[in-house]
Amino acid sequence: MAERASWSLGAALRNVFGARTIDEDTWDDLESALIRADFGPAVTEEIVDRIKAQVERYKTTDPRDVQRMLRELVEERLSKYDPTLKLTERPAVVLVVGVNGVGKTTTIGKFARFLRTYGRSVVVGAADTFRAAAVEQLATWAERAGAQVVRPEREGQDPASVAFQTIEYAKATGTEIVIIDTAGRLHTKGGLMDELSKIKRVVEKQAPISEVLLVLDATTGQNGLAQAEAFIEHGGVTGLVLTKLDGSAKGGFVIAVQEKTGLPIKLIGQGEGINDLTGFTPHVFAQKLVG
Repeated sequence: MAERASWSLGAALRNVFGARTIDEDTWDDLESALIRADFGPAVTEEIVDRIKAQVERYKTTDPRDVQRMLRELVEERLSKYDPTLKLTERPAVVLVVGVNGVGKTTTIGKFARFLRTYGRSVVVGAADTFRAAAVEQLATWAERAGAQVVRPEREGQDPASVAFQTIEYAKATGTEIVIIDTAGRLHTKGGLMDELSKIKRVVEKQAPISEVLLVLDATTGQNGLAQAEAFIEHGGVTGLVLTKLDGSAKGGFVIAVQEKTGLPIKLIGQGEGINDLTGFTPHVFAQKLVG
């Protein structure tokens, strides 16, 4: 088990690119490294086939050429989607959705911090009223981030009314960006999606929704994506936030998740600290992933 935890795509690729020449082992090792890093079988096969074709065309035997080709292909695939956050409206309203356990609450705190570093004023609405602990946790993170927080006025308050109050607050104070936390789990999936639809209807009467961001835990890879499918299907998601992308072990999931969902990654979290959420830049990510 320890071996699995310490495996990284970077180390596996260094072995591939550090070889003397390109041979059959190059392709076997490259394929197994990509599969293990959660690129998925279809994407892996396509990438390996394209690199093989380029190697054939340029008649190269240098594994460092394979590295360059892989980096360019990864960047090309990541760049098909626009990672720009659409936050020009005032107030710009962002709904944050995702199943419980993916780090949604801490991500909202980090996102608020990210926006504050750009000088934006931020208010966070604690509309996940089904979990009392979520409200307290969110308030703690929002305060650390330098953001205002609107809490439920009473226990079990209707989430849509908390969202309403948050936007009222933003309009009254001229706050630029509103981030609304939503429930990650109810007793039935249908109920959860109905709740989300209600929040959206209430919000849209006051202000357009700029983004609906789905938080995914990168370490759970394809399984986490399956759990979140109801949000993608019914939640009007506009972009993805990947958390816990600390190593490159699941780096391929970044490509796979965009291609499977057709949604852009807008933010990535690569650590536990409040400053560890950043905008997603395909060029930088491809460079870090492949070297």
